[in-house]
Amino acid sequence: MNSQLPAFTQAVFAVVKGIQKGQTMTYKEVAMAAGQPSAYRAVGNILNTNYNPDIPCHRVVRSDGTAGGYNRGVDQKIAILTSEKALKFSSNR
Repeated sequence: MNSQLPAFTQAVFAVVKGIQKGQTMTYKEVAMAAGQPSAYRAVGNILNTNYNPDIPCHRVVRSDGTAGGYNRGVDQKIAILTSEKALKFSSNR
């Protein structure tokens, strides 16, 4: 992990890096796991800056199960999650 990143950003990336193929977490679950339960909007902003393929930010979805945002486009996120047979995910927007 890049030690120049803020501690919360590093924590978010570490949590998301651990999400296995076929699994998802919500932005809120990531925020809780990273130690700041109310920072779920910040999680979305942090993940929007991620272009590291080792950090599968496409596996983080909204609490209602819909895809949420993705810096490579929502259609791409839905396609990847569908191909991974992700659980707890709805392809509805």
